[in-house]
Amino acid sequence: MKAVLISYRRGRNTQNPRQALIRIEGVDTKEKAQKLVGKKVQWKSKKAVIKGEISAPHGVNGVVRAIFERGLPGQAMATGVELL
Repeated sequence: MKAVLISYRRGRNTQNPRQALIRIEGVDTKEKAQKLVGKKVQWKSKKAVIKGEISAPHGVNGVVRAIFERGLPGQAMATGVELL
């Protein structure tokens, strides 16, 4: 399945680079997103691999929240992640 990082989890005045929102192709409801909780994800660059885990659905349109072991760089936004 294709997945794309769409944003950090954020509030009005803060953002948390360890937590990211991910849109997964074919997942368009909260129920489908709930089935993915606990799956591992990883983001790869030329120099680094950052691993994380899907923690919860985010909203009702199938977006999920993932917590990564380290903060993601800004270059990671709008790039793909792998579901393991």
